[in-house]
Amino acid sequence: MSLIDPITARMSPARPQNVPQTPSEAGSASKTTGAESVTWDLSQMFASVSDLKQTLADSLSMAESFALAYRGNVAALDIDGLAAAMKEMETLQDGVGKAYTYAYLNWSTDTADAERGALLQHVRESYTTIAGHLLFFELEWTQVEDKRAAELLSDGSLSFCRHYLEVARLQKPYLLSEEGERVMMEKGNTGRSAWNRFFDETLSDMRFEVDGVAMTQQQVLARLHDKDRETRRVAAEAFTQGLKASSRPLTFIFNTILADKALDDRLRGYPSWITSRNMSNEVADEDVEALIGAVQDGYVHVQRFYSIKQRLLGLETMTEYDRYAPIGEADRHIDWDTAREMVLSSYTEFHPQMGAITKRFFDENWIDAALGEAKRGGAFSHGAVPSTHPYILMNYTGKIRDVQTLAHELGHGVHQYLSREQGIFHADTPLTTAETASVFGEMLVFQRLMREETDPANRLAMLMGKIDDTIATVFRQVSMNRFENRIHHERREKGELSTADLSEAWMDTQRPMFGDSVTLSENYAAWWSYIPHFLHTPGYVYAYAFGELLVLALYQRYQEQGESFADAYLDLLRSGGSDWPHVLVGRLGVDLRDPAFWAGGVQAIGALVDQAEELSRQVN
Repeated sequence: MSLIDPITARMSPARPQNVPQTPSEAGSASKTTGAESVTWDLSQMFASVSDLKQTLADSLSMAESFALAYRGNVAALDIDGLAAAMKEMETLQDGVGKAYTYAYLNWSTDTADAERGALLQHVRESYTTIAGHLLFFELEWTQVEDKRAAELLSDGSLSFCRHYLEVARLQKPYLLSEEGERVMMEKGNTGRSAWNRFFDETLSDMRFEVDGVAMTQQQVLARLHDKDRETRRVAAEAFTQGLKASSRPLTFIFNTILADKALDDRLRGYPSWITSRNMSNEVADEDVEALIGAVQDGYVHVQRFYSIKQRLLGLETMTEYDRYAPIGEADRHIDWDTAREMVLSSYTEFHPQMGAITKRFFDENWIDAALGEAKRGGAFSHGAVPSTHPYILMNYTGKIRDVQTLAHELGHGVHQYLSREQGIFHADTPLTTAETASVFGEMLVFQRLMREETDPANRLAMLMGKIDDTIATVFRQVSMNRFENRIHHERREKGELSTADLSEAWMDTQRPMFGDSVTLSENYAAWWSYIPHFLHTPGYVYAYAFGELLVLALYQRYQEQGESFADAYLDLLRSGGSDWPHVLVGRLGVDLRDPAFWAGGVQAIGALVDQAEELSRQVN
């Protein structure tokens, strides 16, 4: 079986915040948060780089022996033989995955360090070599007769890898010959993977001039949260100009990755650009279409929300740089220890075990929250491999939004920690359900803060901030899915796209969401070019909406069932990816295959907007 990519499989993509988190920011850089020394300890995986390289060498030797033992014999394996082969594969995957995790996390905290970049590339190339020796196994497994495969999979001896093997067989129509698969794998290091690294480093190196001060992307975007409108306007203008100055390489990167994916899809015979993503997410095309349609039908709630915000801000016209302006207390400063207590107490109140696991992240240095000039922006939780534990990266600046981010990533972390017991093959979940625990964790913290706050003005400020994030997670992600859908089709039908083509597609797919509630200037047309999701994980973004709407349903169950729900919820997290998402979630009374389910989730968001409207009347 081919290796599981530990970067895409065991890492939550950077969460869709309204702005990326900031390594440092003018106006607040002088404030300390207590997170300045909060860094992770990667030596828990490897004491030295030489140890890492030895693990890779051992893994290569193991892969070569595996190929000698099993090549040409997979179809003839009995249940004991197949179980033994998968156990060997499990050990191999763990070692390679740990090495890849270390190199990636090491690079993430200083993307400008040449040695760290070189180590990451060395691991990627070694990973490709090792995976090349294992290609035959997946190809031979998919060729096993259906009846025989079903007999093998029904045996309890394969419970640790049953669903993994089951899903692998779905790829049968789209697999190439072993030599073809090897070429596809080898070209990845100099193809999409290389262009993604170039994009990340390009964005990290970019500087945007604001009032004579050169700022990073993270610094300038953070100013869109400033309460002063002129500060926001100047920041938006500076960001636009910086993107325009780099439009040529950014446009080329987008075109290259779009073309690379089109080539892969054509060679494999996928019927559309989104097919491989939906298969990976273990969700039917029609269910995704139902989700997207329900969210688009709910764009009216976005427009209602921004109309409320416009009134609260006292603006004649709401522009793109006003969307994230703070309301009231939303701009307050929260130190790291306070944020830690907020999240810990909320998680512990829900379930003591959830609180105990969360505490380990703080006590045992599994979090890197300190700021750094060349540190990757945003935030993520990396699940690593079952033999170790997850790690969380964020850039903590003391804003209330950072507390929600901490809750979000610790939700991922708890999920990844619990699902380790499933082993390497079932520890990971499809991206559609990977966001469940993270968004649920945010909801726990938000609801606790709302319960403890009695002042209507502060409650309104928190509610408006929550709806801001929900819009970013649900409606904005679906509008970005529509952008992706358009540019993938146009790149395949028209050829290379110009900057103007991409900008036009961006504006055409963003305007329907905002309607008349937000006036988008021509500056906003360039803002497609900094979003990494389109490049790192094509087709991913709808999964955020999937996760948010699912959590709204699960939280409703929690409110109805109380403590009894908590145990069932943790069992869901422990299940990892051991079965189809609709089966696992169905145990909690949720039917993911009912189109009405998505419409109900969108209506719940509408109810939050209703609540904000009522609170705004009380405050005013």
